[in-house]
Amino acid sequence: MRKTGLTTADLLDKLEKFYGKREPYWPVDPYEFIVWWQCGYPASDAACTKGWEKLKGDVGIDPRNLLAATPRKIASAVKAGGMVPELRALRLKEIAMRVTDEFSADLRAALVGPLPEVRKTLKKFPGIADPGADRILLFAGITPIAAVPSNCTQALVRVLYGQERENYGVNYREAQQAITAEVPATFDARTRAYLLVKHHGQEICKRTKPKCEECPVSSNCAFFAGNRRPTLKG
Repeated sequence: MRKTGLTTADLLDKLEKFYGKREPYWPVDPYEFIVWWQCGYPASDAACTKGWEKLKGDVGIDPRNLLAATPRKIASAVKAGGMVPELRALRLKEIAMRVTDEFSADLRAALVGPLPEVRKTLKKFPGIADPGADRILLFAGITPIAAVPSNCTQALVRVLYGQERENYGVNYREAQQAITAEVPATFDARTRAYLLVKHHGQEICKRTKPKCEECPVSSNCAFFAGNRRPTLKG
């Protein structure tokens, strides 16, 4: 049950006023995003970008480049992105082989048809679950789905409903439903929502130790209202 009078649209306006307009800093092509996602571990924007830049410079990201390179050379490149580079190198070769063999090196062209089938196609790739598939479909301009940042599901749920749930899937669905209901089903509106919620969840409304005292929406936040300590009089 919603515990604040703040609408999702009002929340996004407040976040944009505070943070400014946000832009994606990851590749939006479906194949390139899947490669980028394997370039860092633990997968974070910073780690993936480090590995991605090194991979582009040392090996290349085209499926032909990845198939021609040795696992050792790929691992040496993506080591810049963090742990288990050898495993990630093998996954990158698997991705390149699948895109080449199953989709004629054009994954985007295959992402047509009913949404469940398109999601199923994307989830065949390592590291891609429903949140990743939704992110790909939205930012690639394939369908304006109400994607939710996988590592920030708590941000929207806290503001609107209070304490987030223990079940990740429930948090994701509640956040997705809020976007679906109140954010226009256009690419611009829903990429804007994704980027602002993601930034807020990473910078202030963190999963652990949220910085409520710095939050631009704390006065309208159900989570803050429920956890605020009463002022002592005397």
